[in-house]
Amino acid sequence: MNNEILWNKVLDEIRPKVNEMVYVTWFKPIKLYKIENNMATIIVPQKIHQKHIEETYSDFIKSALAKVTNNICDFELVLEKDIQIEQEQISFINPNETTLNKNTYQHSSNLNKKYTFDNFIVGDSNRLATATALAVAKSPGESYNPLFIYGSSGLGKTHLMHAIGNYIEENTNQRVLYVSSKEFIDDYTRISRKGNNLTNYDYADYFQNKYHSVDVLIIDDIQFMTTTPKTQDEFFHTFNFLHDEKKQIIISSDRSPNDLNKLEERLKTRFCWGVMVDIFPPELPLRKNIIIKKLAALNLSIEMKEDVIDYIAANISTDVRSLEGAINRLMSYSLMMGYNEINLSIAIDALKNIITKGTSEATNIQKIQKVVADQFQISVDDLKSKKRSASIAFPRQIAMYLSRTILNESFERIGLEFGGKDHSTVMHSCEKIKYEIDNKEEIRKTVEEIKQNIP
Repeated sequence: MNNEILWNKVLDEIRPKVNEMVYVTWFKPIKLYKIENNMATIIVPQKIHQKHIEETYSDFIKSALAKVTNNICDFELVLEKDIQIEQEQISFINPNETTLNKNTYQHSSNLNKKYTFDNFIVGDSNRLATATALAVAKSPGESYNPLFIYGSSGLGKTHLMHAIGNYIEENTNQRVLYVSSKEFIDDYTRISRKGNNLTNYDYADYFQNKYHSVDVLIIDDIQFMTTTPKTQDEFFHTFNFLHDEKKQIIISSDRSPNDLNKLEERLKTRFCWGVMVDIFPPELPLRKNIIIKKLAALNLSIEMKEDVIDYIAANISTDVRSLEGAINRLMSYSLMMGYNEINLSIAIDALKNIITKGTSEATNIQKIQKVVADQFQISVDDLKSKKRSASIAFPRQIAMYLSRTILNESFERIGLEFGGKDHSTVMHSCEKIKYEIDNKEEIRKTVEEIKQNIP
């Protein structure tokens, strides 16, 4: 019985024991890789599947495996990308072989086909980087070479790099290679090793065939190369060779070249030959759009209320990866609990270990709103409304100013708490009240009095 048939039988055992939504979400995407020594290795697409299945459905799988195979099988869950890496490492060298030459290397781009320009969500924080990446994809090796993309972890640098590679592969015959800096380091380190009857020259041929024969070289997380001076030297020569041949080089880092203190100056200089673009943390509208698109991609029949989307977007502002993690956790929690609709109460409970400060900060803003409303004898609803009369607009501006200066809240978050105002409106309000305080003693005293009344 081959693995596919066997696994289908296992799924047939599991399916009647769970609801259809659970089956489609957690079991349909996984598959059997192999069974060895009474151990089944099962491939899962994402870490959330790995964690959730191990914690929730382990007994289901063991029971089904035992029934289908007539053995008490244990199992392990591995990520699909880890299996791909393992297979590439096996193909790199078989320790039982006694010869190795440049023809041993079988080219693989290592690109993840799911990362494209079509599903990269664009906002103000990444618009320049996206436009530049697309220009490189359309004309590799011409205008922007090298392309250096930098920004904090989880902002989409890797997605953009894969998107460039995928676009080039789909529209040209050029050879693309994506590697992490760690893989480059590991490949180079092998050159200095000897074993069996292999020589350094054999590994050097292999290395050069892998890195010098491509048309587009994509190196992710170059900052990890700063700790290996010898590898930097080799990358310097690889860079020069490819650049002289007008081959496209794309590099990412969590910092700009000038901030990579242990990077050789000659490499910093070369990285500046092309164009450097940075990606910033996503702004509030982009975060909301990411959540909406992510939910649509999951294609689940659970409805999420708009205030839940606002809550997540307002409280998780650092990076896209954290947003996706929160969505996955919330959907997993809702599936386990059997909810068909996610309201704010459910979201707060599900994400309490991720969003540790959101509710208390919201409460503090609400305290400021209450004190300001009482001071000017209006309601909190007036502060959150779209009314523009001076009797309401001015207190609203003071409340926004205090939320910014006392709580150090973002303009986006303050805008959300005041009825969904744009961040530019909040910024203008804060600047106006600061000017009034600096130039009008009466306003300064009023604001100080309000501060004294905030609990």
